[in-house]
Amino acid sequence: MSSKSSTRRILGPFNRVEGDLEVQVEVEDGVIVKAWVNSPLFRGFEQILHGKDPIDALVYTPRICGICSVSQSVAAAQALAASMDITPCPNGELATNLILAAENLADHLTHFYLFFMPDFARESYSKKAWFNDTHERFKAQTGKAARQVLPARASFLHLTGILAGKWPHSLAIQPGGTTRPIEAQEKVRLLTTISAFRLFLEEVLFDDKLEQVASLSSENELKIWQEQHPDSDFARFLNIADDLKLSEIGGASDRFLSYGAYKTNNEHLFNSGVWQQHTQTLNPDEITEDISHSWLNVQNEPKHPYFGITIPGELNNTGYSWCKSPRLNNQVVEVGAISRQMVDGHKLIRDLVSNSGANVRNRIIARLLELALVVPVMEEWAKKLQPKEVFCLHSKIPDEAQGAGMIEAARGSLGHWVRIKNGRILNYQIIAPTTWNFSPRDADDKPGALELALQNTYVGEDKNASVIIQHIIRSFDPCMVCTVH
Repeated sequence: MSSKSSTRRILGPFNRVEGDLEVQVEVEDGVIVKAWVNSPLFRGFEQILHGKDPIDALVYTPRICGICSVSQSVAAAQALAASMDITPCPNGELATNLILAAENLADHLTHFYLFFMPDFARESYSKKAWFNDTHERFKAQTGKAARQVLPARASFLHLTGILAGKWPHSLAIQPGGTTRPIEAQEKVRLLTTISAFRLFLEEVLFDDKLEQVASLSSENELKIWQEQHPDSDFARFLNIADDLKLSEIGGASDRFLSYGAYKTNNEHLFNSGVWQQHTQTLNPDEITEDISHSWLNVQNEPKHPYFGITIPGELNNTGYSWCKSPRLNNQVVEVGAISRQMVDGHKLIRDLVSNSGANVRNRIIARLLELALVVPVMEEWAKKLQPKEVFCLHSKIPDEAQGAGMIEAARGSLGHWVRIKNGRILNYQIIAPTTWNFSPRDADDKPGALELALQNTYVGEDKNASVIIQHIIRSFDPCMVCTVH
């Protein structure tokens, strides 16, 4: 009669992660049976905002994070716009979309080249046939790819300088639009900047036209494309993913949420909704936050963010993270590029998930696909800008009001909820993408998305165990400073 061997391991802190992250796993006979994800740094932005002038949210919230500050700005501006019952002018919408898309796509690029791919250049993979090429190209800090990517990324982010004055922490994004109107010559610079980024993607990442990549509609088509473009970095990743069977690890709930991305004329480029076997309409009233396993107190049941409370405390004996547990209709959901494309109905992502679910490989494919999908649309947005027309509308914030700003950041669904009383912020709550994905358990003991993704993963006892876990974690592109704001 055999007995199971059970051990617990604590992993962390992790490098190449924005913020602090600790993961504890319970392993039985080489397989993870339970996981606990800990966000160990409390920051308290909700408390900082309490009692402030509502417009101050535009100053404070971008400073939650230095790599996705535009996302926080846009969500805050939209929450205030809803409170003011104001719709941004067309130029303001287009400029905001361009600024947000620039940050989101720069994040996708940074994640792939600087955070994710360097793990395959580790010595633990030294016996793989693809290792020497991968080590030379993607090794952290010294790989050849970084010397190409960093200048391309920096040049692309000049777009935010033109439209927002600076990056990060710009104050140009406002409830009624953007405060920096552009001249005709700056419009030309925008188009030139986007065109240069397109060229980099087509020559280095894809070795193909963006439209060709965006039109891929099935896993079989992707495999054919992979064979036809072996010198592209995308194909390099796909080859590694095939060899390591990355499509077989990191599966979570396969329940996807998107608030809708890049809104113009009251329509989103990528639709809002929920996907679980089929597309469903999103009901924002079904969003709640549970603190049963968080180091927080006062709130005694799951609450909608309008009424949520974020007070640190030591009385919760079941707590193991500063992160709350967001749920949609009491269900665990995953957010991110794969969720956006599942909800929007992109045929390639739908086919991949139908075949193997959300997993490490498919999350990365969805991010890279968005580069091919969004850059051509950015060119159209830039062409539609009207330099001689208004970029920002102005209105007064009511003494009593509430509003929500629900947008899509690079890592997924980001929401800001504000309640205003006597002209001051009565309550301000934020649910960031990594709050969704890296949440602890809830009152029903349901694990969060990453905790689910780690379960049933074979890690064995060898030196590869840690790197396999890191592939799963990095497939979500965590931003821990946003997680607990």
